[in-house]
Parts: sequence; C-alpha cells; structure tokens
Amino acid sequence: MTRSSIPDPALAPFHPAVREWFAASFASPTRAQQLGWPAIAKGDWTLITAPTGSGKTLTAFLWAIHQLMFVPRPPKERRCRVMYVSPLKALAVDVERNLRAPLIGIANFAQSRGDAVTLPEIAIRTGDTPQSERARFARDPADILITTPESLYLMLTSNAREMLRGIETVIVDEIHALVPNKRGAHMALSLERLAMRCEREPQRIGLSATQRPLEEVARFLGGASVPRILGSSGEGTEDPKTRGPEDPKRAVTIIDTGEKKALMLKVEVPVEDMAKVAESLEIASGPASAGPRVSTNSSPPP
Repeated sequence: MTRSSIPDPALAPFHPAVREWFAASFASPTRAQQLGWPAIAKGDWTLITAPTGSGKTLTAFLWAIHQLMFVPRPPKERRCRVMYVSPLKALAVDVERNLRAPLIGIANFAQSRGDAVTLPEIAIRTGDTPQSERARFARDPADILITTPESLYLMLTSNAREMLRGIETVIVDEIHALVPNKRGAHMALSLERLAMRCEREPQRIGLSATQRPLEEVARFLGGASVPRILGSSGEGTEDPKTRGPEDPKRAVTIIDTGEKKALMLKVEVPVEDMAKVAESLEIASGPASAGPRVSTNSSPPP
C-alpha cells in the first residue's frame, strides 16, 4: 500500500464502502471531520463549531448513515432512527437534497464490493408537508426524519410519536440561533420528551457557526455542566468539580476547529469615473477654461 492510499485515521471506524466513497468524492477530511468523527463514533454527545463550508453536516450525518446502511432494518415502529432538526424550513429541504449523493454513492460502492446494504429513506416534516405525506410517515416511517422544532413538538403530541421510539441520533443544526430565544427553550423541552419515549436516550449532535461562549451552547444541547472541550490540538480538558457521578451522560464534547470563515471582498464600481477618484486630476486653465465670451458690440446681430 502506498502512502497516498493509506486512509485518513478519522475514516478508520467506517465501513470500507463508506471509506471508498469518501476517497472518491473528497481529497481529505476537513478539520471538523477529523476531530468530530472519533467523538461521534464513540457515542459522545457532540457540539461541532466551524464556519460555513467546513463539512459540518456531513460530519454529523456520515456515522449515522454508516449505521443505517449496514445493519438490518428494524421493525416499522423502530425504523426511524435518525432525526435532523433545523430552525429553517429551507435548510431542511437542502439537507434532504444533499443527502442523496452519499446515500446513493455508498450504496453503489457496497454493491460493487458484494456487501449487503440498505438504502435509507428520508422523510420531511415541516409546516409545508401535505397531510398525505404526514399520514404516510405514520403508516410507513422513513429511516431519516428531517423536521423543525415546531413540527417536532406537534409530532410528539400526535399519534406520530409512536414512530419516534427508535430514534438513536438527533442532529440539531444552526443550534446557536436557538439558544437565546423561546424557540430554543421550546425545542429543548421537546428533546427531553423525545428522550423519555425512546428505548434509550438518543445521541445528540449540535452544529453551530462560530459562537461564544461555546460552553453555553453545549449546556443547551445536553443540559450538562461545563463540558469537555476538544481543541485543534485534539487534547481534551474538563473541570472535574463541575461534573458529578450522577450526570456523566449529560457531558458534551465540543469540537472547536479554531477556523475562521474566509471572506472574499470584491468592489464593483457602476460608473467608470468613480474608479478614478484616487487619480490626480489636471485642472483646465487658459482660454479654454473660461466661460462664454460676452460681446461688447451694442449693435444687434445681423
């Protein structure tokens, strides 16, 4: 095996078909993925903070996809195992569309290897979801549910809650937008209600833009005390005084990539002369700069 063919250590826990698909699709894992996958694979409740375009969504989803595709599908009432919660309905639609590539790609690599694989189905539940689609989920639930905080609350108050007992992973995107407001408090209550209905408490994964203080966002995600922080060095620290033996499951690992979003600035000037404001201008002088000459001849023009 050549050095270039050695997979990134962060991909080691994944099924070979997942590793092959990733290697064919990307040059290498991002910093968020290198730090995030080991924590998620261990089952840690995890908060990933990184700028837009750093692969946070795939970081959260890939391990869950790996688990869905290479284990037998459970009975109907336990079939829905992954929930993605977004405060924005438009973002929910984008995520559903973007998940198709890894699902189909991994399935193709698995089939080419001769491995048994299950292609997960995705359902969206927002305020725009038709009643027919909502009823379909109750009859035949999908493996992955994409929803919003408000729709999650409504599901928990309807018969659809019976289809949520098998949830194993909850991904909360744009979590920083929910922390300081009533929507966030409402969703936090829904997450606790969901946990009480599940056979085991689902793993929580939060995705956040650069937000400070990160500890406060982590407390919101897990209800924990000061969590363990995993920095760019990969070494963890924690304050043992803030964690007792009664709440280890509430600890949240923070993945802080230390990256800042790169900004590209381009100035476009609509009027050409405005682009020359820094240039020195020559002030006209001499007869050409004078105003119209007034004739002193008092006789009327011919």
